[in-house]
Amino acid sequence: MTESVQAWFFLLLAFVGGVSAAAFSFRLLGYLAVSLRRPRDLRRRYGAWAVVTGPTSGIGRSVALKLARKGLNLVLLDLSAANLQETSDMIRSRHGVKTRTVVFDLSLVGTPQGDDSMRRLRAAIDGLDVGVLVNNAGVARPSVAYLHEADVELWVRMLKVNLWALTEVTAAVLPGMVERGRGAVLNMGSASSEAIPSFPLNTIYASTKRYVAKFSRSLYVEYRNKGIDVQCQVTHNQPISRPAFKFHQQE
Repeated sequence: MTESVQAWFFLLLAFVGGVSAAAFSFRLLGYLAVSLRRPRDLRRRYGAWAVVTGPTSGIGRSVALKLARKGLNLVLLDLSAANLQETSDMIRSRHGVKTRTVVFDLSLVGTPQGDDSMRRLRAAIDGLDVGVLVNNAGVARPSVAYLHEADVELWVRMLKVNLWALTEVTAAVLPGMVERGRGAVLNMGSASSEAIPSFPLNTIYASTKRYVAKFSRSLYVEYRNKGIDVQCQVTHNQPISRPAFKFHQQE
């Protein structure tokens, strides 16, 4: 290798290294800016109440507790009345906020039972200053299966919960946010639809989460001039749309 080629080679390495260092620095500064800024007063920014689906375990329970610690009252939706009661009692005793519960099997959306649950949800939030909606509930099974081998009823249930119910619940809560000119919608996505080009043997799940991501992006553009923030949270904690708040939870 001649001296001139070596010189160009080292210059190229230096350029690549500089670009990498600059990119890392910008990401570090962004992280520090988020970490060091004062936490938002969610109650003042968005409203006194939050609606959380699937709040009795996992991420949903953690998010519900986080919102309660920040002083938000909660409307909790889950398919188990007993689990809802336990979660509601625990949240009230720990944080002194108000709670309302709606027993709602989201897989029944589009049926008479599901329509009745939607009416009860609308009645539960009627007159409330609902500022935050967390669409956490989701179905991940069937998983690791060829599409033609999976139980059709199970993946239809997944489609209903992950797509249809999420959309209907959002449509039920949004009118109040629009009327008040403020609100935040947090949808739970998945890296299976963002970080990798395909997710074989989990085709339906990844496809439903891709819908959630696209739904969130489009909803943000649709409602950003109405004072409503929209965020889709995925496993690596990078918001797809305008950040409403950071929970630092992982799916």
